Amino acid sequence: MKTESHSINDVLAKNATSFFIPPFQRAYAWGKPEIERYFSDVSRIIESHLDSKQHDKLEHFFGTVVIKEEKAGFANKSVVVDGQQRLTTTLIFLIALRDTETDPVKQDFINQNYLTNNSSSFQDKIKLKQVTKDWDAYKALVNKTQPKPGVISNAYELLKKFINEKKRLNPEVDFEHYIIAIQRMNVAVIFLDERPFKGEDPQIIFETLNSLGKPLTLSDLVRNFVLLNMESKNQSDIYEKIWHPKIEEVLFDNTSKFFRDYLQYKTVSSLKVVSDNNTKELYQQFKDFVDTEFENHSAFINDIVRYVKCYKWIITEINNDTISNDNYKDKEIKELIRNIFHDIKAEAFKPFVLGLLEYHQYTIDGVRLSDELLISTLKAIRTYLIRRRILGLTQGENKNIVLLSKKIEGIAKGNTSMLELLTNMFYRLRLPNNTEMSAALVSMNFYESLKHYSKLILGKIEEHNSKVSVDFRNPKITIEHIMPQKLDDSWKVELGEHFEEIHKNYLHNIGNIILTEFNSEIGNKSFEEKKRKLNTSSLNYRLDVIKRNVWNEQSIKEHQTNMINWFLDTFPLPDQYKDKANWNTQTVESTLFSPLDSDAGDIAEGNKPIELHIFDDIIKVNSWQDVFIKFLKFLKEKPEYDFEYILDNQLDMFRRDETILKWSSLKELIDSNVDLTSRYKTFDGKVWDKVKELSDDLLFIHINISASNCMSRIASVMEKLFLPDNSIQIKLK
Repeated sequence: MKTESHSINDVLAKNATSFFIPPFQRAYAWGKPEIERYFSDVSRIIESHLDSKQHDKLEHFFGTVVIKEEKAGFANKSVVVDGQQRLTTTLIFLIALRDTETDPVKQDFINQNYLTNNSSSFQDKIKLKQVTKDWDAYKALVNKTQPKPGVISNAYELLKKFINEKKRLNPEVDFEHYIIAIQRMNVAVIFLDERPFKGEDPQIIFETLNSLGKPLTLSDLVRNFVLLNMESKNQSDIYEKIWHPKIEEVLFDNTSKFFRDYLQYKTVSSLKVVSDNNTKELYQQFKDFVDTEFENHSAFINDIVRYVKCYKWIITEINNDTISNDNYKDKEIKELIRNIFHDIKAEAFKPFVLGLLEYHQYTIDGVRLSDELLISTLKAIRTYLIRRRILGLTQGENKNIVLLSKKIEGIAKGNTSMLELLTNMFYRLRLPNNTEMSAALVSMNFYESLKHYSKLILGKIEEHNSKVSVDFRNPKITIEHIMPQKLDDSWKVELGEHFEEIHKNYLHNIGNIILTEFNSEIGNKSFEEKKRKLNTSSLNYRLDVIKRNVWNEQSIKEHQTNMINWFLDTFPLPDQYKDKANWNTQTVESTLFSPLDSDAGDIAEGNKPIELHIFDDIIKVNSWQDVFIKFLKFLKEKPEYDFEYILDNQLDMFRRDETILKWSSLKELIDSNVDLTSRYKTFDGKVWDKVKELSDDLLFIHINISASNCMSRIASVMEKLFLPDNSIQIKLK
């Protein structure tokens, strides 16, 4: 085995060499994100070349190519063991470049140097022989005929589009600049030894290179990117003195999330939640940001370290640091942050609050956020979130709240307020007014519908009324029903002849709920016994209960009214917002959303779809599994989409191989696990035992998925098939 450094141009332009991709290689699989990244790298090289101020022109390391060379007569055949995605993309790019040129000399230059080879034994003297699945489409592109729709043709059309756009935006960029770019894209070429005793069998090498292992996290990639361009001594010093102690040791497993939220705040844009599927995409966005915004990596390190302590305060539930020098205000700020991020778990506000804390901790352009403004802003956020959670509203927050980050300076200067910003969002992001809240609290199942927030709400009401902090997180503090969940004879008498109806209507209502420290001790006791026990309680709630002689429908309604008024006082709105329509009535919001929206999963969860829009087609749907089935059915029935590609790349797209199965395979699974019967349906929405004729090739789709998973699966297919963001949209009920 030997390794040599070459430009990808030198590898592909060898006149006496043809390339063969062996059958154990997977078919071409680069989607839109990878193609965009490829063209971005090409563009950066060209921009460096055109910049007269740059003496050392930019080059780009394009990864590794593993080759085993074989003699084929007087010519060489290079078996591509690894790196075929890079080689194929570059050749498709060169074909797209050829086809955007009108000069026959330039077209012939590409054909003769990169695409064909007189010594090639492959059809039409084509230099690179693709795997069988890609061969016809690739061959058609080389020969300037119409290729079959699929991933190869998608990549070609996208690269051609990029080249044309570049030409339109910057006419200075021409054919020669693109050739220079690929001459400056370097690869490490590993040549395998063909002698058997060397143990360099291509299949084994391929399996080793692609063996399963723990993927690098976003944090790993960013650290390597920042440090690896420095001298080794500087790398060690910076890692040991700054990076590890001031970032990784502070944030631990939250470091990747920190980088994403930092980038969202700095770019004022919504980015995908970090996952194994999108780590590389987020990393590329991070690299582009650092390269554009900072003079060097040291400047970036100095900037990012400023935010670490602020982010630590956001993610740490019990924070012992000092945020404010005023002890009372320090305690209040910490409690508000804990409410927002640990009690309510509002991920959408992390970038925004990161910015608030930056303006509170540092003076920026002469501006600093005071304790009072920070507290009032955090209170407004908490009120906004609690009011929306009571109504079950989360839609749009992840995608849109981060956009408010650009207004933080205005808040610090006193030019605007958090409430002004939150009441000027579109309807789906509205701040519910008092009328809406009262109507919801009167009728809702407070105990069961708000399990995640009920103790927080009741604890804060108690704290507001008594002016004493309540440890509502303590498991000994519990929510109790005054009218018990099971009625005995004494309670039936207490409630009167309509006891069944009252019990049904008000059991879990806020008017029948109380916070106690008795840990279920008062359970099913009579009302008189409960009053005696409540007399020993230290919580203010008891006063509204023990003053009553009877607990019946009227008592519950009176307590309900008091609770709702206390809620509105605890999570208040200024007078001008109490009964106002607190959204921007001038903004008409689309009722459709795309699976590629960053918050598509959140929008889908808890909602019911009624229409699937695919380009100009509108398809009626009644469930999320229906959306997924009909989306795939549409692609299967349209010849312009390569459905076979979806079948061949299921693990990559859906993170499981058995998402779409033939009946011959599904039958074996069902024989070993009968519970799988209802988890697969045909394109007609039928489970197997409802199908009249079962053929071995009949396809079944795995539909046991959440709404969020449905969005993730469709988004993955859209990216791989280069479907535009708004080509697929969903309308909710």
